[in-house]
Parts: sequence; C-alpha cells; structure tokens
Amino acid sequence: MSPLEILGTRIIGCRRCPRLVSYIKQVAKEKVRRFYDERYWGRPLPGFGDVRAELLILGLAPAAHGGNRTGRMFTGDSSGDWLAKALYENGFSTKPTSQRIGDGFALVNAYVTASARCAPPENKPLKEELENCSVYLKEELRLLKNVRVIICLGRIAFDSCCKLLHIKGAKFSHGGYFVHESFIIICSYHPSRQNTQTGRLTWDQWFGIFSHARQILDTTL
Repeated sequence: MSPLEILGTRIIGCRRCPRLVSYIKQVAKEKVRRFYDERYWGRPLPGFGDVRAELLILGLAPAAHGGNRTGRMFTGDSSGDWLAKALYENGFSTKPTSQRIGDGFALVNAYVTASARCAPPENKPLKEELENCSVYLKEELRLLKNVRVIICLGRIAFDSCCKLLHIKGAKFSHGGYFVHESFIIICSYHPSRQNTQTGRLTWDQWFGIFSHARQILDTTL
C-alpha cells in the first residue's frame, strides 16, 4: 500500500473520540427513512483524491447521511453536489456529480479532506475531537507534496489550517486570500444547506472560489 493508503487504514480504524464513534454507529443503525434500505459506512473517513494534487480542499467533517453513509467525503448530500459541480466545471474532477463509491467520480489535481473524520452531532465537533484528528491532517499534508493551494470551507476548517501552519492573526472571510510560505490559502463559506438555501452562499460566489484556484494554478510556477 502507498503511504496515503496506510494512513487511510489508520483513520478508518481510529477510535480516539468515544462520543463520535458512538454517534456515527447510532446514525448508521437508525438511518433516515429515505436511506433505510442502504448499508451505512459508519466509520471514520480518510481523505481522497489525486496523490499528486496541487489543490487541497479542507472541509469540516463528513455529513451524517452523506459521507457517513456512502463512505466517501462530500458524497451523497447537497454539499457534495455543490462541490462536485464546481470541481468539474473548473477541471478538477471527471464528472459533475458525486453520489456513491464506484460512480466514476474522481478528482483531477485535487484532494478532499476534513478537520474531523467522523460526523459530529449537530455538525459541531468538540475542541479535543478536532485536536485528535489534527494529526491525520498534518500527515496528509506532509504526504501530498505538490499542494500549492488550500481552500478552507468554513471557519472551523480555516482555524484547523491556521493551527496546522502556525498562522496567527488571520481572519476568516468568504473569498479571503493570503500567501503563507509554500501555500496560497483561499477561504469560502461551507456549502451547507444552511448557507446555500438562505442565500448566504450563492452559486456565483461558490464558483468563483474554484475559478480563482484554477487561475492561480494555471498562472504560477
């Protein structure tokens, strides 16, 4: 196995956070009506994508009935729909939808990961849970040697990135952009239903984030 595959196996077997382990198992058992006949993944999730990726997308955590069901981050829920379409339209994926493992969706020059690897209750991981997961993010970034641009989806992802890279004093804002040593960091609101359905995050705003990343990668050495 490759180093990233070995790391993925470690993440899947992680039991560091009893609250989260209990929650994802409960969700996988009780399910929701629209997915009652599906077998849920119900385990921590590693990142996925192109091992030579120059673009890293950092989210919050798997969705309870998205990644925690399908076994792949940003897959099978509305946030995944928004991400897949934006990635595809900017040349970062093979198709515009991400519904399930084996659906033909693959990332091109991009890698998707998250601050927390288990779906947290109410999408709110605890400080110590984020700390437990930070070692995996650190290792991913070490192994993904070509990353030049990091897109942080939401404030928690941004805070995780800043802590990992020892960035102090930076403030989160949608479209915020700054250079830190080897990386260019771009901030975006998370494409959650709460943000997209209320208009806090419009499609044009969202598309612009990935268009910006594309432009950076296409115009810098």
